[in-house]
Amino acid sequence: MQSELAEMKSASSPITIKYSFLHLLSIILYFLSNTAKSNAFHSIIQLPSSGLSRNSNNQKTVVLNIDKFGARGDGITDDSKILQDVWMVACSMSSSPAKIVIPSGNSYLVNPTNLGGPCKSHVTLSISGTIVAPREPEVWDAFDALKWLYFHDVNDLTVEGGGAINGMGEKWWDQSCKRNKSHPCTDAPRAITFHKCNNLKIRDITLVNSQKNHLVFTNCRHVVASRLRVIAPSDSPNTDGVHISESTHVQLKDSTIATGDDCVSIVSNSTRISIKNVICGPGHGISIGSLGKSKSSATVHNIVVDGVTMFDTENGVRIKTWQGGSGYARKIIFRNIKMHNVSNPIIIDQYYCDSPSPCANQTSAVSIDSISFRNIKGTSATEEAITLSCSDSHPCKKLYLEDIELVSLSGTAKSFCWEAYGTSSGLIRPPSCLSYPETIFLPNIKSEPTRVQSDDDRASI
Repeated sequence: MQSELAEMKSASSPITIKYSFLHLLSIILYFLSNTAKSNAFHSIIQLPSSGLSRNSNNQKTVVLNIDKFGARGDGITDDSKILQDVWMVACSMSSSPAKIVIPSGNSYLVNPTNLGGPCKSHVTLSISGTIVAPREPEVWDAFDALKWLYFHDVNDLTVEGGGAINGMGEKWWDQSCKRNKSHPCTDAPRAITFHKCNNLKIRDITLVNSQKNHLVFTNCRHVVASRLRVIAPSDSPNTDGVHISESTHVQLKDSTIATGDDCVSIVSNSTRISIKNVICGPGHGISIGSLGKSKSSATVHNIVVDGVTMFDTENGVRIKTWQGGSGYARKIIFRNIKMHNVSNPIIIDQYYCDSPSPCANQTSAVSIDSISFRNIKGTSATEEAITLSCSDSHPCKKLYLEDIELVSLSGTAKSFCWEAYGTSSGLIRPPSCLSYPETIFLPNIKSEPTRVQSDDDRASI
Protein backbone atom coordinates (compact mmCIF):
# COMPACT_ATOMS: atom_id res chain seq x y z
CA MET A 1 0.00 0.00 0.00
CA GLN A 2 2.76 2.47 0.93
CA SER A 3 4.61 1.89 -2.34
CA GLU A 4 1.36 2.48 -4.24
CA LEU A 5 0.87 5.78 -2.45
CA ALA A 6 4.45 6.90 -3.16
CA GLU A 7 3.94 6.08 -6.84
CA MET A 8 0.79 8.16 -6.95
CA LYS A 9 2.44 11.19 -5.34
CA SER A 10 5.18 11.28 -7.98
CA ALA A 11 2.76 11.21 -10.91
CA SER A 12 2.24 14.41 -12.90
CA SER A 13 0.30 13.79 -16.12
CA PRO A 14 -3.46 14.56 -16.28
CA ILE A 15 -4.27 10.85 -16.76
CA THR A 16 -2.14 9.87 -13.77
CA ILE A 17 -3.70 12.58 -11.57
CA LYS A 18 -7.10 11.00 -12.13
CA TYR A 19 -5.62 7.56 -11.53
CA SER A 20 -3.92 8.65 -8.29
CA PHE A 21 -7.12 10.20 -6.96
CA LEU A 22 -9.11 7.01 -7.49
CA HIS A 23 -6.43 5.00 -5.76
CA LEU A 24 -6.20 7.46 -2.90
CA LEU A 25 -9.94 7.25 -2.45
CA SER A 26 -9.94 3.45 -2.55
CA ILE A 27 -7.10 3.33 0.00
CA ILE A 28 -8.96 5.67 2.35
CA LEU A 29 -12.18 3.67 2.01
CA TYR A 30 -10.20 0.52 2.67
CA PHE A 31 -8.75 1.94 5.87
CA LEU A 32 -12.08 3.34 6.97
CA SER A 33 -13.57 -0.15 6.76
CA ASN A 34 -10.62 -1.81 8.52
CA THR A 35 -9.65 0.61 11.29
CA ALA A 36 -10.51 -1.99 13.92
CA LYS A 37 -7.90 -4.34 12.45
CA SER A 38 -5.14 -1.92 11.55
CA ASN A 39 -3.49 1.30 12.69
CA ALA A 40 -2.35 2.13 9.15
CA PHE A 41 -5.25 4.59 8.78
CA HIS A 42 -3.27 7.08 10.85
CA SER A 43 -0.45 7.14 8.30
CA ILE A 44 -2.86 8.51 5.68
CA ILE A 45 -5.30 10.65 7.67
CA GLN A 46 -4.33 12.61 10.77
CA LEU A 47 -7.02 12.45 13.42
CA PRO A 48 -7.41 15.09 16.14
CA SER A 49 -5.52 14.14 19.29
CA SER A 50 -8.72 14.26 21.33
CA GLY A 51 -10.51 11.92 18.95
CA LEU A 52 -12.80 12.52 16.05
CA SER A 53 -14.56 15.88 16.16
CA ARG A 54 -18.28 15.99 15.60
CA ASN A 55 -20.50 18.54 13.90
CA SER A 56 -24.10 19.40 14.75
CA ASN A 57 -25.30 16.18 13.09
CA ASN A 58 -22.84 14.06 15.10
CA GLN A 59 -20.93 13.18 11.95
CA LYS A 60 -17.24 12.40 12.26
CA THR A 61 -14.91 14.94 10.66
CA VAL A 62 -12.01 13.40 8.77
CA VAL A 63 -8.87 15.51 9.11
CA LEU A 64 -6.41 15.45 6.21
CA ASN A 65 -2.98 16.92 6.94
CA ILE A 66 -1.20 17.64 3.65
CA ASP A 67 2.17 16.80 5.24
CA LYS A 68 0.97 13.22 5.64
CA PHE A 69 0.41 13.09 1.89
CA GLY A 70 3.98 14.15 1.18
CA ALA A 71 3.85 17.96 1.06
CA ARG A 72 7.29 19.41 1.75
CA GLY A 73 6.36 22.84 3.05
CA ASP A 74 9.80 24.29 2.38
CA GLY A 75 8.61 27.15 0.16
CA ILE A 76 10.71 25.78 -2.72
CA THR A 77 9.22 22.41 -3.66
CA ASP A 78 5.99 22.57 -5.65
CA ASP A 79 3.22 21.23 -3.40
CA SER A 80 0.40 21.96 -5.88
CA LYS A 81 -0.36 18.37 -6.82
CA ILE A 82 -0.45 17.24 -3.20
CA LEU A 83 -2.98 19.95 -2.38
CA GLN A 84 -5.09 19.00 -5.41
CA ASP A 85 -5.06 15.30 -4.50
CA VAL A 86 -6.05 16.00 -0.90
CA TRP A 87 -8.79 18.37 -2.10
CA MET A 88 -10.25 15.68 -4.36
CA VAL A 89 -10.31 13.20 -1.50
CA ALA A 90 -11.98 15.68 0.85
CA CYS A 91 -14.49 16.77 -1.78
CA SER A 92 -15.51 13.18 -2.51
CA MET A 93 -16.36 12.15 1.04
CA SER A 94 -20.11 11.70 1.27
CA SER A 95 -20.50 10.24 4.75
CA SER A 96 -18.35 12.70 6.73
CA PRO A 97 -17.26 16.34 6.60
CA ALA A 98 -13.59 16.79 5.77
CA LYS A 99 -10.98 19.18 7.09
CA ILE A 100 -7.80 19.87 5.12
CA VAL A 101 -4.97 21.12 7.31
CA ILE A 102 -2.13 23.34 6.11
CA PRO A 103 0.12 23.09 9.21
CA SER A 104 1.73 26.03 10.93
CA GLY A 105 5.44 26.74 10.73
CA ASN A 106 5.80 25.84 7.04
CA SER A 107 5.50 27.62 3.68
CA TYR A 108 3.85 25.70 0.84
CA LEU A 109 4.66 26.72 -2.73
CA VAL A 110 1.51 26.34 -4.84
CA ASN A 111 1.29 27.03 -8.57
CA PRO A 112 -1.98 28.23 -10.16
CA THR A 113 -4.53 25.73 -8.89
CA ASN A 114 -8.23 24.98 -9.43
CA LEU A 115 -10.10 23.60 -6.43
CA GLY A 116 -13.55 22.77 -7.72
CA GLY A 117 -16.82 21.24 -6.65
CA PRO A 118 -19.47 20.24 -6.22
CA CYS A 119 -18.37 18.48 -3.04
CA LYS A 120 -20.40 15.74 -1.43
CA SER A 121 -20.03 17.10 2.09
CA HIS A 122 -18.86 20.13 4.01
CA VAL A 123 -15.17 20.94 3.46
CA THR A 124 -13.02 23.09 5.73
CA LEU A 125 -9.63 24.35 4.58
CA SER A 126 -7.65 25.20 7.70
CA ILE A 127 -4.60 27.30 6.80
CA SER A 128 -2.30 27.66 9.80
CA GLY A 129 0.93 27.88 7.80
CA THR A 130 1.64 29.99 4.71
CA ILE A 131 0.68 29.34 1.10
CA VAL A 132 3.03 31.17 -1.28
CA ALA A 133 2.77 31.84 -5.01
CA PRO A 134 5.61 31.47 -7.51
CA ARG A 135 7.72 34.62 -7.74
CA GLU A 136 8.09 34.61 -11.53
CA PRO A 137 5.20 35.77 -13.74
CA GLU A 138 6.46 33.38 -16.46
CA VAL A 139 5.02 30.48 -14.46
CA TRP A 140 1.57 31.64 -15.61
CA ASP A 141 2.48 31.16 -19.28
CA ALA A 142 1.06 27.65 -18.96
CA PHE A 143 -1.98 28.69 -16.92
CA ASP A 144 -4.87 31.16 -16.86
CA ALA A 145 -3.19 34.51 -16.22
CA LEU A 146 -6.16 35.76 -14.17
CA LYS A 147 -6.12 33.06 -11.50
CA TRP A 148 -3.89 31.75 -8.77
CA LEU A 149 -6.04 29.97 -6.14
CA TYR A 150 -9.39 29.40 -7.82
CA PHE A 151 -12.31 27.87 -5.89
CA HIS A 152 -15.45 27.21 -7.90
CA ASP A 153 -18.85 25.54 -7.56
CA VAL A 154 -18.32 24.64 -3.90
CA ASN A 155 -21.11 24.93 -1.34
CA ASP A 156 -20.67 25.05 2.45
CA LEU A 157 -16.94 25.75 2.27
CA THR A 158 -15.05 27.21 5.23
CA VAL A 159 -11.57 28.71 4.92
CA GLU A 160 -9.94 29.59 8.24
CA GLY A 161 -6.93 28.85 10.42
CA GLY A 162 -4.98 31.99 11.28
CA GLY A 163 -2.37 31.49 8.56
CA ALA A 164 -1.32 33.53 5.54
CA ILE A 165 -1.61 33.55 1.76
CA ASN A 166 1.24 35.39 0.03
CA GLY A 167 0.84 36.32 -3.63
CA MET A 168 4.50 37.35 -4.05
CA GLY A 169 3.31 40.12 -6.34
CA GLU A 170 6.43 42.31 -6.54
CA LYS A 171 7.51 41.30 -10.04
CA TRP A 172 3.95 41.65 -11.32
CA TRP A 173 3.82 45.20 -9.98
CA ASP A 174 7.16 46.06 -11.57
CA GLN A 175 5.87 45.14 -15.03
CA SER A 176 2.57 47.03 -14.60
CA CYS A 177 1.90 49.98 -16.90
CA LYS A 178 0.59 51.86 -13.87
CA ARG A 179 4.01 51.71 -12.25
CA ASN A 180 6.02 52.13 -15.47
CA LYS A 181 4.20 53.78 -18.37
CA SER A 182 6.68 52.33 -20.89
CA HIS A 183 5.32 48.83 -20.17
CA PRO A 184 2.26 47.44 -21.98
CA CYS A 185 -0.90 47.17 -19.90
CA THR A 186 -1.42 43.48 -19.15
CA ASP A 187 -3.57 41.66 -16.63
CA ALA A 188 -2.42 39.82 -13.52
CA PRO A 189 -3.77 37.01 -11.33
CA ARG A 190 -6.22 37.50 -8.52
CA ALA A 191 -4.80 35.80 -5.44
CA ILE A 192 -7.98 34.01 -4.33
CA THR A 193 -11.16 33.79 -6.37
CA PHE A 194 -14.39 32.20 -5.18
CA HIS A 195 -16.73 31.63 -8.13
CA LYS A 196 -20.24 30.24 -7.72
CA CYS A 197 -19.62 29.34 -4.09
CA ASN A 198 -22.65 29.44 -1.80
CA ASN A 199 -22.79 29.45 2.01
CA LEU A 200 -19.13 30.36 2.14
CA LYS A 201 -17.16 31.44 5.21
CA ILE A 202 -13.62 32.81 5.17
CA ARG A 203 -12.16 34.07 8.44
CA ASP A 204 -8.95 34.61 10.40
CA ILE A 205 -6.72 34.69 7.32
CA THR A 206 -3.98 37.15 6.32
CA LEU A 207 -3.60 37.95 2.63
CA VAL A 208 -0.34 39.60 1.58
CA ASN A 209 1.08 41.12 -1.62
CA SER A 210 -1.35 39.80 -4.19
CA GLN A 211 -0.42 40.01 -7.85
CA LYS A 212 -3.68 41.95 -8.43
CA ASN A 213 -6.90 41.75 -6.36
CA HIS A 214 -6.41 39.88 -3.10
CA LEU A 215 -9.85 38.34 -2.54
CA VAL A 216 -12.56 38.09 -5.21
CA PHE A 217 -16.16 36.87 -4.99
CA THR A 218 -17.98 36.31 -8.28
CA ASN A 219 -21.49 34.83 -8.59
CA CYS A 220 -21.49 33.88 -4.92
CA ARG A 221 -24.43 33.72 -2.52
CA HIS A 222 -24.48 33.94 1.29
CA VAL A 223 -20.88 34.78 2.10
CA VAL A 224 -19.38 35.84 5.43
CA ALA A 225 -15.81 37.16 5.38
CA SER A 226 -14.56 38.15 8.83
CA ARG A 227 -11.42 38.93 10.79
CA LEU A 228 -9.29 39.27 7.67
CA ARG A 229 -6.00 41.16 7.32
CA VAL A 230 -5.15 42.29 3.79
CA ILE A 231 -1.78 43.97 3.31
CA ALA A 232 0.16 45.34 0.34
CA PRO A 233 2.30 48.47 -0.26
CA SER A 234 0.42 51.69 -0.97
CA ASP A 235 2.05 51.89 -4.42
CA SER A 236 1.19 48.33 -5.47
CA PRO A 237 -1.07 48.69 -8.55
CA ASN A 238 -4.60 47.24 -8.68
CA THR A 239 -4.25 45.34 -5.43
CA ASP A 240 -7.86 45.73 -4.28
CA GLY A 241 -8.45 44.17 -0.90
CA VAL A 242 -11.90 42.62 -1.46
CA HIS A 243 -13.66 42.70 -4.84
CA ILE A 244 -17.33 41.69 -5.06
CA SER A 245 -18.99 41.04 -8.42
CA GLU A 246 -22.38 39.57 -9.36
CA SER A 247 -22.91 38.36 -5.81
CA THR A 248 -25.65 38.69 -3.22
CA HIS A 249 -25.97 38.41 0.57
CA VAL A 250 -22.30 39.08 1.25
CA GLN A 251 -20.94 40.28 4.59
CA LEU A 252 -17.45 41.65 5.17
CA LYS A 253 -16.81 42.54 8.79
CA ASP A 254 -14.22 43.08 11.52
CA SER A 255 -11.31 43.30 9.08
CA THR A 256 -8.27 45.47 8.32
CA ILE A 257 -7.31 46.31 4.74
CA ALA A 258 -4.24 48.30 3.65
CA THR A 259 -3.39 48.06 -0.06
CA GLY A 260 -2.54 50.03 -3.19
CA ASP A 261 -6.09 50.23 -4.55
CA ASP A 262 -9.67 50.04 -3.27
CA CYS A 263 -10.01 48.49 0.16
CA VAL A 264 -13.37 47.19 -1.06
CA SER A 265 -14.85 47.40 -4.55
CA ILE A 266 -18.42 46.37 -5.33
CA VAL A 267 -19.28 46.06 -9.00
CA SER A 268 -21.72 44.74 -11.58
CA ASN A 269 -24.97 43.08 -10.53
CA SER A 270 -24.32 42.85 -6.81
CA THR A 271 -26.96 43.34 -4.15
CA ARG A 272 -27.47 43.02 -0.39
CA ILE A 273 -23.87 43.63 0.56
CA SER A 274 -22.88 44.61 4.11
CA ILE A 275 -19.50 46.14 4.98
CA LYS A 276 -19.18 46.62 8.74
CA ASN A 277 -16.39 47.46 11.18
CA VAL A 278 -13.57 47.67 8.64
CA ILE A 279 -10.33 49.63 8.98
CA CYS A 280 -9.21 50.90 5.56
CA GLY A 281 -5.93 52.56 4.64
CA PRO A 282 -3.76 53.21 2.91
CA GLY A 283 -5.57 52.59 -0.36
CA HIS A 284 -8.27 54.12 -2.54
CA GLY A 285 -11.16 53.84 -0.09
CA ILE A 286 -14.42 51.93 -0.44
CA SER A 287 -15.91 52.07 -3.92
CA ILE A 288 -19.12 51.19 -5.67
CA GLY A 289 -17.75 50.61 -9.15
CA SER A 290 -16.39 51.33 -11.44
CA LEU A 291 -19.61 50.68 -13.39
CA GLY A 292 -20.53 51.00 -17.06
CA LYS A 293 -17.12 50.64 -18.69
CA SER A 294 -17.15 50.08 -22.48
CA LYS A 295 -20.89 50.85 -22.64
CA SER A 296 -21.71 47.93 -20.39
CA SER A 297 -24.79 47.62 -18.20
CA ALA A 298 -24.45 47.23 -14.44
CA THR A 299 -26.78 47.23 -11.44
CA VAL A 300 -25.75 47.60 -7.80
CA HIS A 301 -28.32 48.10 -5.04
CA ASN A 302 -29.09 47.52 -1.37
CA ILE A 303 -25.61 48.16 -0.02
CA VAL A 304 -24.75 49.17 3.55
CA VAL A 305 -21.29 50.44 4.55
CA ASP A 306 -21.31 50.96 8.31
CA GLY A 307 -18.69 51.63 10.97
CA VAL A 308 -15.65 52.07 8.74
CA THR A 309 -12.48 53.92 9.78
CA MET A 310 -10.21 55.29 7.03
CA PHE A 311 -6.60 56.44 7.24
CA ASP A 312 -4.61 58.24 4.51
CA THR A 313 -6.72 56.97 1.61
CA GLU A 314 -6.94 58.61 -1.82
CA ASN A 315 -10.74 58.53 -1.61
CA GLY A 316 -13.23 57.92 1.13
CA VAL A 317 -16.64 56.48 0.23
CA ARG A 318 -17.07 56.64 -3.52
CA ILE A 319 -19.40 55.78 -6.40
CA LYS A 320 -17.66 55.81 -9.79
CA THR A 321 -19.20 55.25 -13.21
CA TRP A 322 -17.99 55.57 -16.78
CA GLN A 323 -19.78 57.66 -19.37
CA GLY A 324 -21.68 55.60 -21.92
CA GLY A 325 -22.80 52.85 -19.57
CA SER A 326 -26.30 51.90 -18.47
CA GLY A 327 -28.05 50.42 -15.45
CA TYR A 328 -28.14 51.91 -11.97
CA ALA A 329 -26.60 52.25 -8.52
CA ARG A 330 -29.30 52.82 -5.91
CA LYS A 331 -30.35 52.23 -2.29
CA ILE A 332 -26.84 52.61 -0.93
CA ILE A 333 -26.07 53.76 2.63
CA PHE A 334 -22.70 55.02 3.91
CA ARG A 335 -22.94 55.69 7.64
CA ASN A 336 -20.85 56.01 10.81
CA ILE A 337 -17.62 56.63 8.93
CA LYS A 338 -14.49 58.12 10.51
CA MET A 339 -11.98 59.85 8.22
CA HIS A 340 -8.34 60.61 9.06
CA ASN A 341 -6.41 62.58 6.42
CA VAL A 342 -8.57 61.23 3.61
CA SER A 343 -8.61 62.83 0.17
CA ASN A 344 -12.09 63.22 -1.38
CA PRO A 345 -13.95 61.85 1.66
CA ILE A 346 -17.37 61.81 -0.05
CA ILE A 347 -17.41 61.45 -3.81
CA ILE A 348 -19.78 60.54 -6.62
CA ASP A 349 -18.03 60.62 -9.99
CA GLN A 350 -20.10 59.90 -13.09
CA TYR A 351 -17.18 61.01 -15.27
CA TYR A 352 -14.73 58.36 -14.09
CA CYS A 353 -11.96 57.70 -16.61
CA ASP A 354 -9.10 55.38 -15.70
CA SER A 355 -7.45 55.61 -19.10
CA PRO A 356 -4.13 56.96 -20.42
CA SER A 357 -6.08 59.04 -22.97
CA PRO A 358 -9.10 61.30 -22.33
CA CYS A 359 -12.52 59.64 -22.38
CA ALA A 360 -15.05 60.93 -24.91
CA ASN A 361 -18.18 62.67 -23.68
CA GLN A 362 -21.23 60.42 -23.97
CA THR A 363 -24.88 60.96 -23.16
CA SER A 364 -25.84 57.60 -21.69
CA ALA A 365 -24.87 56.85 -18.10
CA VAL A 366 -25.40 54.54 -15.17
CA SER A 367 -28.12 56.29 -13.16
CA ILE A 368 -27.55 57.05 -9.49
CA ASP A 369 -30.34 57.57 -6.98
CA SER A 370 -31.32 56.96 -3.36
CA ILE A 371 -27.86 57.36 -1.86
CA SER A 372 -27.44 58.24 1.81
CA PHE A 373 -24.35 59.66 3.59
CA ARG A 374 -24.91 59.77 7.36
CA ASN A 375 -22.70 60.56 10.34
CA ILE A 376 -19.42 60.94 8.47
CA LYS A 377 -16.76 62.86 10.40
CA GLY A 378 -13.05 63.57 10.36
CA THR A 379 -10.32 65.30 8.40
CA SER A 380 -9.95 65.78 4.66
CA ALA A 381 -6.56 65.95 2.95
CA THR A 382 -8.18 68.00 0.15
CA GLU A 383 -10.16 71.23 0.29
CA GLU A 384 -12.98 69.59 -1.63
CA ALA A 385 -14.41 67.33 1.03
CA ILE A 386 -17.71 66.61 -0.74
CA THR A 387 -17.78 66.06 -4.51
CA LEU A 388 -21.03 65.07 -6.20
CA SER A 389 -20.28 65.21 -9.92
CA CYS A 390 -23.24 63.78 -11.81
CA SER A 391 -24.24 63.29 -15.43
CA ASP A 392 -25.97 66.03 -17.45
CA SER A 393 -28.31 63.48 -19.04
CA HIS A 394 -28.79 61.30 -15.93
CA PRO A 395 -28.53 63.54 -12.85
CA CYS A 396 -28.12 62.03 -9.39
CA LYS A 397 -31.45 61.98 -7.54
CA LYS A 398 -32.61 61.41 -3.98
CA LEU A 399 -29.23 62.07 -2.40
CA TYR A 400 -29.27 62.56 1.36
CA LEU A 401 -26.68 64.09 3.69
CA GLU A 402 -27.01 63.92 7.48
CA ASP A 403 -24.57 64.94 10.24
CA ILE A 404 -21.48 65.47 8.11
CA GLU A 405 -18.45 67.10 9.79
CA LEU A 406 -15.35 67.19 7.60
CA VAL A 407 -12.49 69.60 8.25
CA SER A 408 -9.86 70.21 5.58
CA LEU A 409 -6.20 69.99 6.59
CA SER A 410 -5.23 72.15 3.58
CA GLY A 411 -7.63 75.08 4.00
CA THR A 412 -11.35 75.67 4.24
CA ALA A 413 -13.36 72.59 3.39
CA LYS A 414 -15.64 72.94 0.36
CA SER A 415 -18.46 71.11 -1.38
CA PHE A 416 -18.90 70.73 -5.13
CA CYS A 417 -22.11 69.61 -6.82
CA TRP A 418 -23.03 69.17 -10.47
CA GLU A 419 -26.50 67.90 -11.39
CA ALA A 420 -26.84 66.52 -7.86
CA TYR A 421 -30.33 66.64 -6.33
CA GLY A 422 -31.47 65.80 -2.84
CA THR A 423 -31.70 67.09 0.70
CA SER A 424 -29.83 67.22 3.99
CA SER A 425 -30.43 67.42 7.72
CA GLY A 426 -28.41 68.06 10.86
CA LEU A 427 -25.05 69.80 10.85
CA ILE A 428 -23.46 69.68 7.39
CA ARG A 429 -19.86 70.86 7.27
CA PRO A 430 -18.84 71.92 4.68
CA PRO A 431 -22.31 73.22 3.76
CA SER A 432 -24.41 71.12 1.42
CA CYS A 433 -24.51 72.09 -2.23
CA LEU A 434 -27.40 69.79 -3.18
CA SER A 435 -30.10 71.32 -5.40
CA TYR A 436 -33.88 71.13 -5.10
CA PRO A 437 -35.32 69.50 -2.01
CA GLU A 438 -36.53 65.98 -2.61
CA THR A 439 -37.96 63.24 -0.45
CA ILE A 440 -35.49 62.25 2.20
CA PHE A 441 -34.06 58.83 1.48
CA LEU A 442 -34.11 56.55 4.50
CA PRO A 443 -34.24 53.08 2.96
CA ASN A 444 -35.31 50.13 5.01
CA ILE A 445 -32.12 48.10 4.68
CA LYS A 446 -31.33 45.99 7.70
CA SER A 447 -28.09 46.98 9.38
CA GLU A 448 -27.74 43.61 11.01
CA PRO A 449 -27.99 40.36 9.07
CA THR A 450 -30.85 37.91 9.32
CA ARG A 451 -29.65 34.64 10.76
CA VAL A 452 -29.92 31.66 8.44
CA GLN A 453 -28.61 29.15 10.95
CA SER A 454 -27.38 29.02 14.53
CA ASP A 455 -23.76 29.62 13.48
CA ASP A 456 -23.26 33.37 13.93
CA ASP A 457 -21.14 33.52 10.80
CA ARG A 458 -23.70 32.46 8.21
CA ALA A 459 -26.16 35.19 7.43
CA SER A 460 -27.93 37.24 4.85
CA ILE A 461 -28.96 40.86 4.80
